Formats: sequence, structure tokens, C-alpha cells
Amino acid sequence: MEYREIVAVTGLSGLYQLVTTKSDGAIVRSVAEKTTKFISARQHNVTPLESIEVYTTGDNVRLSVVFQKMTEGEATVAPTSVNLNDAKAIKAYFKQVFPEFDEDRVYTSDMKKMIKWFEILKANDLLRFEEPAAEEQPAQAETAPAVEVVAEEPAEKPKKKASKKKVESDDAPAAEATEEKPAKKTARKKKTEE
Repeated sequence: MEYREIVAVTGLSGLYQLVTTKSDGAIVRSVAEKTTKFISARQHNVTPLESIEVYTTGDNVRLSVVFQKMTEGEATVAPTSVNLNDAKAIKAYFKQVFPEFDEDRVYTSDMKKMIKWFEILKANDLLRFEEPAAEEQPAQAETAPAVEVVAEEPAEKPKKKASKKKVESDDAPAAEATEEKPAKKTARKKKTEE
């Protein structure tokens, strides 16, 4: 299991590993409980953790950056020591660990959720963010030539179609007119003969 496989599911607490997707939902495995279940796409939305961004006073940052700051600040203040029922304590903790938070747009409930998610990820040794980033770079290099190839193919196909249309456009009106009229006449003759 890797960080990039971890998702949050609306309406369900905790974190899940995305096992597979289906047309009407997904199969997910709970990271904490190790149970597998089907979730319906009608009732739940699935959001990968690596796509979640957090509002800051500057540019928004990925959730993994916040988790890294929480890991670094763990020596001074552990997230487990924060009382999750005290909104002031939660805000004070994030001011200490990640002072760039935009307090107007990041709600206490979001901060509380981040602390819970951090604890789940830490307990399952999923706070490794550098490895997927290193894997993504070669993958992007491999996909770049594929994009170029795909871009070249459609460019060639319209040229062929355009040249066919030019050839057909000169002869097409006469051919279409002669082909359609006899086809209609023969159809009428068959109907009247029967």
C-alpha cells in the first residue's frame, strides 16, 4: 500500500485504499480496520489524498506538505497530545506546526480531520511522500513521447480525410445525384411490382 492509493470517502470516517473502481462505485479497503467494502457512486465521492490541497496565506499546498510539516514538528508538539474536542487547541497546534494556514478558509473540522488522517497514516507507515514523486518523474518522461505520437497521428488523419474530400467533392455531387435517384426509382419499382 502506498500514499497515492489512499483516498477519503465522503460520508465515511477514516482513510481507505482504493482497490478497484466500477461503473457504479468502487471497492475500498479500510486502512485502519483492514476491512473491504463496496461503496456506491450515488452515495459517496472518492477523493485521493494526493489531490487534496490546503489553503494558505500564499499559494495552496498539497496535503502531503502539511503532513511533512506535522512529522517535522512532532518532536516539539505531538498531534496525539492535541485535544480534538478543543477548537482553540487545534488551531494553536496548526499555528505552531504550519503557520502559513489561512485561518479564514481552513476550518477547525478540516484541521481535526488532518490530525486523524495523520495518525492513521503514521500507524500504517504511509508517511513516505518522496518515493511516489520519484516514480512519477520517469512516468512523465515516458508519457511525453506517447503524447507526441498521439498528437502526430490525428494530424495525419485529417490530412488524408481532407484530401479524400477534395477528390470526392469534385465528383461527389454528380455521383451522389445519379446514385440516389436510381436507388429510389428501383425501390419504387420493386414495391409496385410486388
